[in-house]
Amino acid sequence: MKKSVYSLVLMDDVIKAVDAEAYRRGTSRSNLINQILAENLSCVTPEMRMHDIFQTMSDMISSSFRIQQQRSASLMTLRTALEYKYRPTINYKVELDRLPDKYIGTLKVQIRTQSDVLTEMFGNFFRYRAKAEAAILEAKGYSGYSAAISGGSFTRRLLNSGLSEEQSGEAISRYLSDLNSAVQIYFSDPAGFHENAPVLEKRFADVISQGIV
Repeated sequence: MKKSVYSLVLMDDVIKAVDAEAYRRGTSRSNLINQILAENLSCVTPEMRMHDIFQTMSDMISSSFRIQQQRSASLMTLRTALEYKYRPTINYKVELDRLPDKYIGTLKVQIRTQSDVLTEMFGNFFRYRAKAEAAILEAKGYSGYSAAISGGSFTRRLLNSGLSEEQSGEAISRYLSDLNSAVQIYFSDPAGFHENAPVLEKRFADVISQGIV
């Protein structure tokens, strides 16, 4: 959505109120004014689109996740604990692109641990998962799968398959729930995970058949 520079003459009291509200929302003065005008004139801004996606996710996400407070309109962070000794925390961060093209955003998964063993296990799982996801998506005709693994972090780009805001929120929620379930299954029995892998791959294929991300 193209932006241009315009001059507006506003009352000082209005600007003070706008600045206070912009600070509360974690945005800029110009962006807040843009949002307010768009809402009143029935225009859809990138912030409104992202809000609708995140609102759908908030409504759908399971109780196994805890949604963290964010100051950015483009970011949602969900936290969960592994059913593993010391119950390490895993963060799922979804950052949406303001102007989606081939991708609608980025998912970053991070494990919070000081254990080298857990970090290695995390990397092993996501190396398997990335390879499986890429193969399944390619078989469905979707190219451009992009993922990277570094230490205790997994990052992948979320594909833009032309879904509406509500459908995108539903698709991301289903994907995160499926991914987190697979993570939990892996950490519960790493040695025997190969027996569960075919079932989990079929489940992933079923999940994305309802909406590719």
